[in-house]
Amino acid sequence: MTTSLWQSGIPLELRAVYRQFEQWRRIRHPSDRIPDRLWAAAATVARTQGVSRTARLLHLESQKLKRLVTGARPEPQGSTAPAFVELLAPSPAGSGECTVEVEGPHGGRLRVQLRGAPVPDLVALSRVVCGTEA
Repeated sequence: MTTSLWQSGIPLELRAVYRQFEQWRRIRHPSDRIPDRLWAAAATVARTQGVSRTARLLHLESQKLKRLVTGARPEPQGSTAPAFVELLAPSPAGSGECTVEVEGPHGGRLRVQLRGAPVPDLVALSRVVCGTEA
C-alpha cells in the first residue's frame, strides 16, 4: 500500500489489520487459505469501516467478508429447498374408511381395508411387504 493511501485518512485499526495480512502473505504457502483469525480481524474492522472498503484495501473476497460481518452462512452448493413435504395429521378414531393395496418389488401383494387404523401401523406393514424391513 502506498504512503499516499496511508495519508488519506485510513484508520489505525484498518492499518493494523492490513499489516497482519501483509505479514501472513509474505510467509504463506501459495495453497494456504487465509486463517480464521485474520478473517475475524477483517470482519471486526469491516463493521466500522464498511465491507467494500475493507475488502478492497485488504484484497479480500467481499461476499465472504460480508457473510462474516452479518453472521450469515453460505448455502452449500447444490442444496435446494425440498420440493415436497408431507404432513400427516391424525384422524379421529373410527372415522373414515379406505382400501390400501401394496405391491412389493418381488411380487408380494397386500390389500388392506382400513377403518380408523393408525397410519404408523400401515407404514410398518407396507415396509414388511415390500421387503425393506425385517
